[in-house]
Amino acid sequence: MAARARGRANIKAVLGPTNTGKTHLAIERMLGHASGMIGLPLRLLAREVYDRVVKAKGETVAALITGEEKIVPETAKYFVCTVEAMPQDRAVEFVAIDEIQVARDLDRGHVFTDRILNARGFGETMLLGADTMRPMVRKLLPDAEITRRERMSTLKYVGARKITKLPKRSAVVVFSAEEVYAIAELLRRHRGGAAVVMGALSPRTRNAQVALYQSGEVDFLVATDAIGMGLNMDVDHVAFASRRKFDGHSWRDLRPDEIAQIAGRAGRFTRDGDFGETGECEPFDEEIVERVENHEFETIEAVQWRSDTLNFSTVPALIASLETPPSQPGLLRVRGADDEMVLRRLADDLDMMDHVRGPDDVRRLWEACQLPDFRKLSKDEHTQLAARIAGYIVVKKGRVPSTWIAAELDKLDRAEGDLDALQARLAQVRTWTYAASRSDWLEDADEWRMRTRAVEDKLSDALHEALTQRFIDRRTSALLKGLKREDALLAGVSEEGEVTVEGHFVGQLEGLEFRPDPRANGLEGRALRNAALRALRPEVSRRLARIAAAADADISLGRDGRVCVDGAAVARLAPGQPVLKPRLVMIGADTAGGVERNAAHERLELWLAQTVAADLRPLVALETAWREGRLPANARGLAFRLIENAGALDRVTEDIEIDAEAEAVLKRYGVRVGRHSVFMPQLVRPRAAATLAVLWHFAHPGKTQSVFLARPGALSVPLERPRSWGECAAAGFRACGHVAVRLDLVERLAESIEQQPDQLEPMLARIIGRPARELGGVLMALGYHKAPPVEGAPSQWRHALRRRKRKPQSAQPDNAFAELANLLPPSEAPPRRRRSKTA
Repeated sequence: MAARARGRANIKAVLGPTNTGKTHLAIERMLGHASGMIGLPLRLLAREVYDRVVKAKGETVAALITGEEKIVPETAKYFVCTVEAMPQDRAVEFVAIDEIQVARDLDRGHVFTDRILNARGFGETMLLGADTMRPMVRKLLPDAEITRRERMSTLKYVGARKITKLPKRSAVVVFSAEEVYAIAELLRRHRGGAAVVMGALSPRTRNAQVALYQSGEVDFLVATDAIGMGLNMDVDHVAFASRRKFDGHSWRDLRPDEIAQIAGRAGRFTRDGDFGETGECEPFDEEIVERVENHEFETIEAVQWRSDTLNFSTVPALIASLETPPSQPGLLRVRGADDEMVLRRLADDLDMMDHVRGPDDVRRLWEACQLPDFRKLSKDEHTQLAARIAGYIVVKKGRVPSTWIAAELDKLDRAEGDLDALQARLAQVRTWTYAASRSDWLEDADEWRMRTRAVEDKLSDALHEALTQRFIDRRTSALLKGLKREDALLAGVSEEGEVTVEGHFVGQLEGLEFRPDPRANGLEGRALRNAALRALRPEVSRRLARIAAAADADISLGRDGRVCVDGAAVARLAPGQPVLKPRLVMIGADTAGGVERNAAHERLELWLAQTVAADLRPLVALETAWREGRLPANARGLAFRLIENAGALDRVTEDIEIDAEAEAVLKRYGVRVGRHSVFMPQLVRPRAAATLAVLWHFAHPGKTQSVFLARPGALSVPLERPRSWGECAAAGFRACGHVAVRLDLVERLAESIEQQPDQLEPMLARIIGRPARELGGVLMALGYHKAPPVEGAPSQWRHALRRRKRKPQSAQPDNAFAELANLLPPSEAPPRRRRSKTA
């Protein structure tokens, strides 16, 4: 380490809250010297600063040294390191230690204290940290020059907000991976997504995630307290979703200074920032808020320490030297450090201790014990790993076998799996990256460093992609940003109707109706609809113009009541409208211009009116004659009923009586008065029946589940469920039990029975296209019964209808005309109804 000594010359302590430019000052000061070194609290931050130094001075003079990463050119002059990895044998002109308040940390604090006491630049030494360290700096380094820097912007408390209502450029802070994932998922569903930053991420993954946030692709960041350690991002608001963290020993509430360290990420340089709570975080009390806003915290009165004068003569001597008590006030000997725990456990391994002979072996054993516990599985598993490495480098006096590390890396060199699996592999790779950084542990250490780096990069990229896919909806994010632009969105519609906006699939354009991607909901669904409607206006206008100019041959009415142009549904029948006066409702094009939409609508309604007039010509003619008063009085009533009932009436159940004159008039309009029905034979034809069945169905909403329509040319069809008279008659059929028979064939069947009562049943069944076994059910439904059998003669069917005789209506006794009724002669029985010759 730079001039490892307790010199006091030219030591400067620059203290203050976040966003005071301390780290920036140190980097500028370092680059102003001929050589320098800076120790940083996080590998992530070290990588960020290294990139800045490379940009300023070039790769040939910049070095990066962390526990797992070493980039040290032979001509290196500026060394960017994690505090733990700062070289102890490198003399440089300038040395800086960042975030010196970490010296109070129970796990890492003793390393920071050692650097505060011993790391020196022979020209200048600079200590950076919170103002709470002022008493300790005075106590440990009384000759140090202390400078306080004020925050360049204000930090204000704004209270609690819902996660879904957080302002853009917000960072949500939690303290476990599970919480990070849960909140990031919530933000993806409601706000388009979030980038994720955790201390366990590799620099490559972290930088890629931060780039998503910094570029504006997402407006939210979900992070652990790793963002509090100098990671510079464009954050305006910090929202605490939790106030409790696990510090490696127990769960505890955040201290006010820790809250300030994290909240201080909001507002950079002269731009103000604010903080508050979100989710289930309990509100901060007034005292904490006041302290954070005014940067007033309890000072640090003691820091962790461990002796730097270690005795490597024997393992017991090393343990004893590690237990050396501090000789200076304010120093607390560290207890329970991982490396000491591993050393004590290995000291109980008598077989191993038999091979530890001399200071070199003790020193190498201690180096193996200092292997960081990246995996965080258990203390036993970590000890076993360190013991195995020690077995190779101490007991066998050799190197870690290449076959072992190769086998381990082969198992880890897989990019598939979920987030937890990828992070677990990355943690294990970090172990081997650390081992590869020790040239005396591995053969061909440089080659293994490249191999471990390649595996780490591969896993880092896979983890970044997995985080992005899970927590960022790039489509929604891109669409939201596109909607803010003034220029037109880049949209396209494929021949299949697939709609893309800014290169993202957003849904399907079916006719004039846009159907958003069904996988989208919430904010995503709204963004898709807004982007698509704005981008599709030109295409919808073009289609409306095409509809307005469409030829009759290009328009069709479907069984579902939809009107299609060129095969695409663009309108539908309005329910509840009269059969002969149907109306259409446009499907889609809600945001189109009124003029072009009305033109398309008018064209379709004109086509529909012409179709009704052509397909239902006899019924339209009858309605016109009735409306214009061209029918005699004795035909008007029946004509009206036919018009109201789609051109067909059940003569039997409705007891229809008609005189010869009225029948002759109606016959001229295509009406046939049959034995069982009054109907219009031309409407039974396939084209007319198809149109009439659909129109009848939509004219009677709720009465039928679906349109009843037989295939063209069918004589009869089986009925899977009961059908009403109206829906069958509109299609040209009559329900006869479990079979629907065409209206004209019912009449032919009746005529055949009347003309030849003893006709064989197979011959009768052939008329309606049914097997002989079904004939009985059809005839009984029509009111026929079998006559008593006569020996030697075929069975005969006879109609069972017996007309009810009308009872003369007697006058009410209290009626004023009752006496007149008594003066009338008794009424005679009505004459028998004359059957039409055409019946």
